[in-house]
Amino acid sequence: MIKKILLFTILGLIVMSCAKQETKTNPFFAEWDTPFGTPPFDQIKEEHYMPAFKEAMKKHKAEIDAIIKNTEEPTFSNTIEAMDYAGTLLTKVSRVFSSMNSSMTNENMQAISKELTPLLSAHTDDINLNPDLFKKVKAVYDKKDELNLNTEQARLLDEYYKSFVRGGANLNNEDKEKFRKLNEELSLLSLQFGENVLKETNKFEMVLSTEEELAGLPESVKEMGANEAKERGYEDGKYVYTIQRPSMYPFLTYSTRRDLREKLYKGYIMRGDNGDSLDNKSILSKMAALRVERANLLGYKTHSHFVLEENMAKTPENVFELLGKLWTPALNVAKKERADMQKIIDEEGGNFKLASWDWWHYAEKVKKVKYDLDEEELRPYFEVTNVIKGVFDLSTRLWGITFEERNDIQIYHPDVKTFEVKDKDGSHIGILYTDYYPRASKEGGAWMDAFRKQYRKDGKNITPIIYNVGNFSKPTADKPALLSVDNVNTLFHEFGHALHGLLSDCTYPSLSGTSTPRDFVEFPSQVMENWCMHPDVLKNYAFHYETGEPIPAELIEKISNSSKFNQGFKTVEYLAASWLDMYWHTLETAEEKDVNSFEREVLENKIGLIPEIVSRYRSTYFNHIFAGGYSAGYYSYIWSEVLDADAFRAFTEAGDVYDQELASKYRKYILASGGTDDSMELYKKFRGQEPEIEPLLVKRGLN
Repeated sequence: MIKKILLFTILGLIVMSCAKQETKTNPFFAEWDTPFGTPPFDQIKEEHYMPAFKEAMKKHKAEIDAIIKNTEEPTFSNTIEAMDYAGTLLTKVSRVFSSMNSSMTNENMQAISKELTPLLSAHTDDINLNPDLFKKVKAVYDKKDELNLNTEQARLLDEYYKSFVRGGANLNNEDKEKFRKLNEELSLLSLQFGENVLKETNKFEMVLSTEEELAGLPESVKEMGANEAKERGYEDGKYVYTIQRPSMYPFLTYSTRRDLREKLYKGYIMRGDNGDSLDNKSILSKMAALRVERANLLGYKTHSHFVLEENMAKTPENVFELLGKLWTPALNVAKKERADMQKIIDEEGGNFKLASWDWWHYAEKVKKVKYDLDEEELRPYFEVTNVIKGVFDLSTRLWGITFEERNDIQIYHPDVKTFEVKDKDGSHIGILYTDYYPRASKEGGAWMDAFRKQYRKDGKNITPIIYNVGNFSKPTADKPALLSVDNVNTLFHEFGHALHGLLSDCTYPSLSGTSTPRDFVEFPSQVMENWCMHPDVLKNYAFHYETGEPIPAELIEKISNSSKFNQGFKTVEYLAASWLDMYWHTLETAEEKDVNSFEREVLENKIGLIPEIVSRYRSTYFNHIFAGGYSAGYYSYIWSEVLDADAFRAFTEAGDVYDQELASKYRKYILASGGTDDSMELYKKFRGQEPEIEPLLVKRGLN
């Protein structure tokens, strides 16, 4: 008996000691004594995540329990505000882990994510499905008209009430249990889908070695292939091309080897559809069915009805109406573009019909014929540091903000750079990280997010820590990173998201920055694309990387003249993906579909997509809707483009793309306001009217 007591005492001391040691060594449990509270990446190790998550969820639960057990009458302050400021540690850990698992992932990180996903799903459901907590939220909501709340507070209360209802709070106990299981299964399937796409993308490589195989490729594209081969451990004389877009698109554009173009493009479009361990068909079919089941459980006809209720579009019918307005004119233009390319094929004696893997190659030839413009002619003027300087300078011209590179902030990879952002009076706004080059550990595409969002608490402004990630062509031994026009557009686009996060001026974390409806959040990013190729802006940042000479006026004119080139193709491939998303998410029954049959039915029979164009995303690698937050929401880019085209027209009508009055209103009502008010109301405060579709049709040459 004495031995047992002694043993338990010793074990207890050891456990307490270990817990104290863990608290001491785990950087997530300490205040970050770093510049501006940026993450100490040199201290954060993989083994820190799970203990930090578990402790963070425990703390968050305790904070929620305290709100529930509070015996005072529920008020906006002790219930709604208290909830919004709760979970600080969980947010801190989640934001770092999410970023690293997207841009620095490996098998260990993916294993952590798999273990963590059901825990986080259960934790969220424990809050959303807690009847006592919902009772308090409802008590505040029911008397909202008596509370004299300002616009932001009223918005926060409304959002919390709706999130509980949409999170299953009104379900009976049996249905709540079903809801939990659906959420857990969906979260795990989504995780697996994204991992499969990443692995499939990294797995594919096309290894070349002869001059015949490299036929047509400019030296810069050959050099890119040689560098990729070297990085992958191949001997000199080998060239590797991948299905990462910075590698694939130049090859498709310039290679005269049609068989190799076909091999590379098919490697890209067949991701997740090869019948192997990385096949995504059963995963996404199951996800679509489970989403119907969950929507029906909550009382919605389809998943899209559930999603769109919270967006500007409101209903699937409104989305289909917009897609329909654009589809026919876009398809007609694409057919004309197809005819132009087939004419060149025939004139060259090519005894074949244009195929999807030929489009980039012959589009480039048409561009040379019609506009005397070669993509490779432009790249030397878009060296990445000059482009970054260009978007910084544009921001300074519009809002007076400045960017100062910092070398005292911890980074997670050598490619990353950090900048302190200051306002026109020199005051600190926030920190921006940029991470622009591809690597095997990084997801494809480009995105923005935050290590910390802006908000105010106890009279103190918590400043944002924002990051931009891209996958642009890397520097080589002889050349810096030279961007394509599409790359430049993408960089400006993601920087628009960054500005939305950096210039936020909100009180509550859940409404700040980019916390807006999905079909509004792309507006501040897409409007930046209007500036990047505008002649007045181009001349301020497009300098030849070797000579320092500004881009010649004749090249600017060619860019302007060709601005509507290939817009039929670009619009059609985008709209096709939007249709596909909407049809997956307007299913009314929870039956699992045969993916390829469903896709063919939608693309060929329902919308009449021409065979020479493949949907921008096929279902099996459509990360946006099956591994991201865009299910029933991919249309939002074009919805937002209606806004951005209309908004930029205001600047052109003013006769000055740097118009200070408009820039000030745009910052105040769009960038600073986050989700603190109805999106259309915010837009009208900036523009003075609702947006019109005509500027978009003109911009894309579809009118």
